[in-house]
Amino acid sequence: MTLESGGMAGFLLGAAAMFAVTYSTQAILPQLGGEFDVSPSQAGLTISVVIFALAAGAWIWGPLSDRYGRKRSIVLASSLIVAPTIGTALAPNFETLLAFRALQGLCMPGLLTAGVPYITEVFAPRIGGRAMGSYVTALVAGGLIGRIAPALVASVLGWRWGIGLLALLPFAAAAVMRRTLVDLPRLGVEGSRWSGVRRQLRNRPLLQAAAAGSAFYFTFVGTFSYVVFRLERPPFSFGPAAGSAVFALWLLGFSGPALGTLADRIGWRRLAFVAFLTTAAGLAISLPAYLPTLVIGLALVTLSNWSGVTAAQLGVAEASDVDRGTASALYFSIYYSVGAVGGYLPGLAWERFHWIGVACTGWAAVAIAAAVLAPGGVRTMA
Repeated sequence: MTLESGGMAGFLLGAAAMFAVTYSTQAILPQLGGEFDVSPSQAGLTISVVIFALAAGAWIWGPLSDRYGRKRSIVLASSLIVAPTIGTALAPNFETLLAFRALQGLCMPGLLTAGVPYITEVFAPRIGGRAMGSYVTALVAGGLIGRIAPALVASVLGWRWGIGLLALLPFAAAAVMRRTLVDLPRLGVEGSRWSGVRRQLRNRPLLQAAAAGSAFYFTFVGTFSYVVFRLERPPFSFGPAAGSAVFALWLLGFSGPALGTLADRIGWRRLAFVAFLTTAAGLAISLPAYLPTLVIGLALVTLSNWSGVTAAQLGVAEASDVDRGTASALYFSIYYSVGAVGGYLPGLAWERFHWIGVACTGWAAVAIAAAVLAPGGVRTMA
């Protein structure tokens, strides 16, 4: 089976579209604040509400994909996200905007929680870890599109067009995936939905993978959320446009396929531990008030994040032969819940201790995750 015949291109388009919609309001928060007369922190809720809804929705789509089928769940989710995306663009007030953003978040796990087991069952047998790396790269591309495209369109046509036009991506992806994705038989479901949940809560490798992935996401969100504040202050004193250029480091995520291949060779756990060490080193290098070291440090944090997330998702894939959708739901609910905290807790550290405080929260996160991932780190639950 070739990548094309297996629908890899369409699947990656769907993943990129989902991530583009997720972050579609991040670059236009000032416009949203002006339009609806809300504070910056309130405008930021347009991101937070999606993340929390995504974490909750994972418990709907994961078990559903185990029973309803991976392809059906993925295509359905991509189709459903179109309507609330258009609704977000047409929202008459801020409360309605948040409601539509929450609906977007509830649809997104259909592409995430069903996506990881789908890769495991369809693409990984053919190309190994490179398949998961390609998936992560698609998420990176979608994140960049979601941050850049709405801002560019908004500068010409307004923010509503900037968000509304993104609906074309999941619409096109759903059409392509409906024609190209392989429809696998629904296997690997044992007992009731809740028995599957209980089984995965006792799944030590799965919990370890969730701890690892969550730590990387927590650190990544916290670092890039508050480095912009640092860049606006002396001795850097950059404006918003120049400060936002650090997001170009996300391009390092295009190394995903190579990272997946590396995980095949050394194992996902070893790759995760290398990424822990790289994260810690990157945070340390970023401490001096010197632009080159700050950029190098952020680059290491970025590279280690994509390495660690790729490793963790491979760990999820290996953790269970049954109830894989439920296993994926547990992983992503933990991952995004911890990531949401990563957008807040490092902020408190920034307000009190400035950049060293942000770095300390990252060090603490990776240290805890490394302890959990170590042999004996998580005991099997009774």
